[in-house]
Amino acid sequence: MIEQTNNPVGKSVPRVDAFDKVTGAAKYVDDMQFGPGLYYGKFVHSPYAHALIKGVDVSKALALPGVKAVVTGADTPGRIGLYMKDRYIYARDRVRYVGEPVAGVVAITEELAEEAVKLVVVEYEELEPVFDPYEAVQPGAPLIHPDMAEYKWPNFIFPEPGTNISEHFKLRKGDVEAAWPKCAVIVEQTFRLPHIQHVPLETHVAIARWDQTGEVTLWSPSQSPFSQRDLLAQSLDISHGDMRVISPYVGGGFGGKAGISIEANVVVMARAVKGHPVKVRMTREEEFTCTNVRQSLNAHTKIGCDAEGHVLAMETRYYFGGGAANDYGVNIARASGYSCTGPYPIPNVKGDSYCVYTNTPIGSAMRGFGMPEIHWGIEQIMDRLAEEIGMDPAEFRRINCVKTGDTILTGMKMPAVDLVACIDKATEAIGWDKEKKASAPHKRRGQGLAIMWKAPAMPPNPGSSAIVRFNEDATLNVYVGAQELGQGAFTVAAQMAAQALGIPYEWVRVSANPVDTKYSPYEWQTVASRITWSMGNAVKAAALNARRQILEIVAQYWDEDLENLDIKNGIVISYKSEREQPLKNMVVYGLPNDNFEGWQGGPIVGAGKFMPTYVTNLDSETGQGARAVVHYTVGAQAVDLEVDIETGQVDILKIASAYDVGKAINPDLVLTQIEGGAVHGMSSAFEGMFFDEQGRLRNPSLVDYKIATAMDAPREIHGDIVETPLEDGPWGARGVGEHVMVQTAPAIANALHDALGVRFNDLPLSSEKIYLALREREAGGE
Repeated sequence: MIEQTNNPVGKSVPRVDAFDKVTGAAKYVDDMQFGPGLYYGKFVHSPYAHALIKGVDVSKALALPGVKAVVTGADTPGRIGLYMKDRYIYARDRVRYVGEPVAGVVAITEELAEEAVKLVVVEYEELEPVFDPYEAVQPGAPLIHPDMAEYKWPNFIFPEPGTNISEHFKLRKGDVEAAWPKCAVIVEQTFRLPHIQHVPLETHVAIARWDQTGEVTLWSPSQSPFSQRDLLAQSLDISHGDMRVISPYVGGGFGGKAGISIEANVVVMARAVKGHPVKVRMTREEEFTCTNVRQSLNAHTKIGCDAEGHVLAMETRYYFGGGAANDYGVNIARASGYSCTGPYPIPNVKGDSYCVYTNTPIGSAMRGFGMPEIHWGIEQIMDRLAEEIGMDPAEFRRINCVKTGDTILTGMKMPAVDLVACIDKATEAIGWDKEKKASAPHKRRGQGLAIMWKAPAMPPNPGSSAIVRFNEDATLNVYVGAQELGQGAFTVAAQMAAQALGIPYEWVRVSANPVDTKYSPYEWQTVASRITWSMGNAVKAAALNARRQILEIVAQYWDEDLENLDIKNGIVISYKSEREQPLKNMVVYGLPNDNFEGWQGGPIVGAGKFMPTYVTNLDSETGQGARAVVHYTVGAQAVDLEVDIETGQVDILKIASAYDVGKAINPDLVLTQIEGGAVHGMSSAFEGMFFDEQGRLRNPSLVDYKIATAMDAPREIHGDIVETPLEDGPWGARGVGEHVMVQTAPAIANALHDALGVRFNDLPLSSEKIYLALREREAGGE
């Protein structure tokens, strides 16, 4: 037996006077909003990656004056999870990663809660852990979820109980074995990517209150307020009508604040002290260790082409390190399975995509949702194939990339896109055919190209809704349930409402913050780059609904046909009689009958909704189906860089990107996404979370976990927009939020090869790794 008497994560540190002033100010703000009855919570975290829980003694913590409650796994018998319901809110029978919450302490101050955490005694029996996803699927590997058969999952997820495999997506098309002999060149490689962190400026914070009446309110900056409401209601047996989530602006999401994380823990704390709100704020160290991260990946990929450069066959196995719980991660593996070829309609494909339990932090959604991981290998292999047959990498991609109407790997017909135009724009902007010299004798210059695709990865029926309501002066309030993450969702909603109604943009007010599940229209989640498309369709429908109401009133008032009327610049006009009727006042008060003998009309309120109805099931053995996804967004990215061969230091000089967005509702916002995504994607190529042999994170802070800063950003970022209208997009628009970082890392790797003649299969691309590779090459006499 092993006893834990201290907290290994989120330790209290001595505070200087200035910090005391800050925390004092923060408590004042808390008291102003939630009253002096606000309590604070801290977690007892597991110090072990894998262990049985033999006992939890909270008596000493409860005896500490000012401690109000301690909750444990005994208080949370139900499992929770977005797709796979595979985890307890607090660990019950065992812990599965260092940092997993075992108990939660509620006290009158955060400092007191930290002290009480040290008094909770947990007895463990340590078990053998497994950290690598490939090792975790081998016979005899430690079983992390022995009760998997009892879990609940949707019909499109295919776990394998009795193993560590929570999802196995199979893709079978054509005859791979018959195709290999026809290939002039075959490249087969293994690629590895580590876990990386979302690193939001705002760490996870949640406040919950469980009233004596049974009503529960959660305040949480979240990408998924409605999904959180649903998950909490199901897991804690709360009526959806009594479970309310209020979500203010999100201080950095990137997928890390999608689904559910600490929010359920805080609600359970609040249940123990009914009537008192409880606040939990994760430290930066806890954010790294105890919240969601991007999954790791081991990928073994084999691709072959003929002498003319036509790709004929692909075989791939993706092993995603899903961490201790795969509730969201199973859908990442699924999405990577049905998109496993990348943006290439390869005729013969055998793909297996696995989500695997490991004793690491929980792998979940991150910007790109599996696509940056799989493109890392695919796009390097495509470069190698082009090199082997002596073809320009850009031309190789032009020949092989997906085009409108192609039958892709799942049997679906590709919606309208123009990836060739994206390749052309990116290569032209980077100066692809122009030789560029390095700035010094000890530096080398190189260029690289990579292309991508990504579909919104989601269930077949995620819905959006919107409401528009006029004020007396004809200004318009738009109500949506989508979240603003800095991507400009509310700006786009205002533009769409104005365009559909025929009123000036300046008249529109988007009333959406905070998102409040009690009052806001339903929105599944702000994820998957779906908001412009899905929410946009709902906003357009609501605006058109209001527009029709207005025109019907005026048509009756003027005794004219509806078809002759229009709304321009906030005025109803008749193309037949040339009469005009301003919207001001009439959109609330209506219009009078002759001689004011009664009135017609009244307050104009429009409602709209959107849900895709055409996505079909995919066969569990082949991955084939009529419509795998709603659509794909495609794009190309080219990189120009310089490498110092004496230090391995990489200087990104320029990133040029082009994406087919269908219709750019707001071109400035699209270009802003491209710029931010280029830096985010660049940063991801140099990031990594590293664990010791006990599963403890070695770099759990911004001191040791490096992200790109303004000093590291490319000297020039170029963006281009291609517009091939999407059949069901509002005005043809499709999303582009995540896509802008999908292929940055392989584009950098291809540029490094161009500069140095060295290939790198494993991320991160650290200066040390590059330096050692150059020294190894020198030692080998190459």
